Amino acid sequence: MKNYDFLIVGGGIVGLTVALEIARRHMGSVAVLEKEATLGMHASGRNSGVIHAGIYYTPGSLKARLCVSGARRLWDYAEEKKLPHSRIGKVIVTTREEQLPVLEDLLTRAKANDVRVEMVDEKGLSTIEPHARTVGNALYSPDTAVIDPKSVLTALADDIVALGGTIVFCAKVRRVCAEKRLVTTHRDVFQYGHLVNAAGLEADRLAHQMGVGLRYRILPFKGAYKKVSPDSPAQFRGLVYPVPDPELPFLGVHITKNVYGEVFLGPTATPALGRENYEGFSKIDFCRLPANFWYLGYMFVTNRNGFFNLVRSEIAKYSARGFFDEVRKLSPAIRPQDILACDKVGIRAQPFDCSAGRLVMDFLVEKGPSSTHILNAVSPAFTSSLALAEHIVSGITG
Repeated sequence: MKNYDFLIVGGGIVGLTVALEIARRHMGSVAVLEKEATLGMHASGRNSGVIHAGIYYTPGSLKARLCVSGARRLWDYAEEKKLPHSRIGKVIVTTREEQLPVLEDLLTRAKANDVRVEMVDEKGLSTIEPHARTVGNALYSPDTAVIDPKSVLTALADDIVALGGTIVFCAKVRRVCAEKRLVTTHRDVFQYGHLVNAAGLEADRLAHQMGVGLRYRILPFKGAYKKVSPDSPAQFRGLVYPVPDPELPFLGVHITKNVYGEVFLGPTATPALGRENYEGFSKIDFCRLPANFWYLGYMFVTNRNGFFNLVRSEIAKYSARGFFDEVRKLSPAIRPQDILACDKVGIRAQPFDCSAGRLVMDFLVEKGPSSTHILNAVSPAFTSSLALAEHIVSGITG
């Protein structure tokens, strides 16, 4: 049996930053259990690598507070560690006139969250991002940046080990006994003083074993991407996003340029058939599909979180023509032959509140017996991670 003061389940960005925060505070021995053989196999290694500025989030919410401070800290960390990163900026464009009031609301939110943004007209947009298109006005965020996600994970892991922490790979959790404070993997048994559940797509299952967060269930949504040919006449300086539906946690298909100059289109936001259903019919979760479809059907019929509109727009993107039409709303310079197939795909661990019948929009952290459970750490969790970890660890010590 291996004994640690703090045991972190999940070696994604949140689990690693929590472990690093504990190690930096010298609170005791700490170990991270990662079920895969390497870091970044799931959400943290499959995201777009965008360091969000904090525009979208309701003022006063955890996302708003932690995204803004987290973005600054992540940028400083990348500078210190000399990780690939670049402040390339982002424009948020409208695709129809009815979206202009939403754009104004985003401007108000950004100012309330102390985020530097600028409202520009069509001419102003053309000077910032010549190949983007908007209707009327657009928002420009000069501080939005991009980073290499896997390089961040590697640097965090190195720092944890350097401070005396431990990272255990191939350590998938099989059972948790809250009463005895024991975690069993297929190879080892770990005893802990305090457990931090940062299991991402599996966070609700682990929490439920310990009687925590029973009203919440993870609904997996698949985000698939396509790529823009490097020979395309559409050459982008930064990121181009559409005005999002404020009721939904998804931002719609957008144009993302990574730190290596590659340009991606996406992601989609379709319900996945399993929590690791990255491709085709692999890893379908037959046991939980009926319940998942019931919750999704309920949101569709009642249009909770504007879900009916999401389904309608996602169905249109299934065809190559429909996807192209979505992209052309953002940039008329992109041609059909410029859109290439891509193996980039991620799955979002989106929590659903079964009692309220709604998707959970803000970060969600709940306490349990000698444990802390991070039940919602979707975007902008990567951006917010260092600030989110400080918030979580302060909650443990407090």
